[in-house]
Amino acid sequence: MYIPQPFRADEGVAWSLIGELTVGQLITATVDGPVATVIPWVADVEHGRLVGHMARPNLQWQTPWMGEALVLFAGPHGYVSPSWYATKSEHGRVVPTWDYVVAQIRGELVVHDDEAWVRDVVVRLTDRHEQGRSDPWSVDDAPPEYIGGQLRGIVGVEVRVDRIETSVKMSQNKAPADVAGVIAGFQADGNEPVAEWVRRAGA
Repeated sequence: MYIPQPFRADEGVAWSLIGELTVGQLITATVDGPVATVIPWVADVEHGRLVGHMARPNLQWQTPWMGEALVLFAGPHGYVSPSWYATKSEHGRVVPTWDYVVAQIRGELVVHDDEAWVRDVVVRLTDRHEQGRSDPWSVDDAPPEYIGGQLRGIVGVEVRVDRIETSVKMSQNKAPADVAGVIAGFQADGNEPVAEWVRRAGA
């Protein structure tokens, strides 16, 4: 992935980012072309891997793939208007751009057709997204036979991470007054998530 130096994130930031984004596209190369599935992931930083699951009828896990798998994560993004820049009134040499956060992960794909392994992933995903709720749901809240049936309908997937590339392009290469204008512009557009990322990138 092409990443200009001002927007390149180190591995620690990359793992943190993946943990925030949570959903990414699993892409594999096959003799019939690339195949992709959107999957909610758990970032297992300690073991350098991503774990998730997909529907058993999904042909991606059943189709032989070539080489490494690619997982794409896309975070908040938005159009940057030149009118937001303070420097527009100074010299007019400004053009539109796009601010965004993306991560690309490459690694070995391993399929786990094992109910205990899959249950562990489901529990971890559920607990993560239920935390902080006033009445969090637990996998154990459902009847065991029902959960067992649901688990038999999915397979586990693991990507053993070999390489992470992350681009956090949030106006870091702009003058402070222009950055302030970008934040205000995104706020005016109702795009607070990107405004917050611009603040973080400039901190």
